[in-house]
Amino acid sequence: METINNQIIKPKVWQVLGKTIAKCKTSAEAIQEAGLDFEVLKRPNIHPLPSGNNIISDNSFYTFRTDTEAILGDKIGRDYEVVQNIDQFAFFDSIVENYGGLHYESAGSLAYGQTTYITAKLPEHIRVGKNDLIENYLFLTSTHDGTGSMTIAFTPVRIYCANTLNAALNNCSNAIKIRHTASAAEKLKSAHQLLGLTNQLTTELEAIFNRWARVHITDPELKRLIQLAMVPNKETLDKLKSGKEDELSSQYTNIVSSIFDYAHCSPTHQEATTKGTLFGFYNSITGYYQNVRNYNDNEAKFKSIMTGTGLQRNQSAFDLCADFARHGNDILKLN
Repeated sequence: METINNQIIKPKVWQVLGKTIAKCKTSAEAIQEAGLDFEVLKRPNIHPLPSGNNIISDNSFYTFRTDTEAILGDKIGRDYEVVQNIDQFAFFDSIVENYGGLHYESAGSLAYGQTTYITAKLPEHIRVGKNDLIENYLFLTSTHDGTGSMTIAFTPVRIYCANTLNAALNNCSNAIKIRHTASAAEKLKSAHQLLGLTNQLTTELEAIFNRWARVHITDPELKRLIQLAMVPNKETLDKLKSGKEDELSSQYTNIVSSIFDYAHCSPTHQEATTKGTLFGFYNSITGYYQNVRNYNDNEAKFKSIMTGTGLQRNQSAFDLCADFARHGNDILKLN
């Protein structure tokens, strides 16, 4: 594990599952190095009948790897189009070639190839305060099982704790999603438009994070922000509104306590930019999913942080910070 200022830093979530491809010059080299140089085919499902006859479906399909013959998805619609890994990742080549300083970092897959991903690191940093640095990445992920879309996202990662700070701004999304349809390959070619947004996103996020680092919050405000960011359902929110915190589930209260403790006790939260600040609250949520929460395995962690619950909570915390910065603790008054 990496150390910064004698602190042990957990690896980024995609590094745990993938392979380092920093020496690769092209996406073709990268997918070969990461074991992603396989072909995927789509075939119709066959329905055996008691009579012994087989019906070949017109509407239900499956996908499989030609090298291992592993089934990747078995309930796929007619309109789903396979986009091969080499074609998904090739658009990165022109970006790496034309954008000075950008280079590949990691690539890998989940569930024997159902989900694939590749990351490229941008040269710019977001700087919060004097020395709190956030690295910027382009992250592409796709699936071969019929679920989800190809997603190309701008993903900042705070160096001190490897927290992914994914967040969609009100006026600008951090991601482009492309469905697996007949036009997917053509749309993928134009996905470089996201790169044009990265400078805007970097500038805006740096200003936002620095503003949050100057907003000081009390421990009661911190706890309430955590409670709101982690609300799982309307029933929990109603209990918070009515002051019935003694009726909250033990699972929910334990999560809130864990995040509160992380905000105070994590060595990476002692910098002036985080401790006792709104930026610190935001990092306590992202840090919980990266460094504290237990997962069944690394694939579950990857899915949570990059596309699932962790990503959703990240956005909730981001939105709460934005509201608090504009309106103060009035947003914490629930009645």
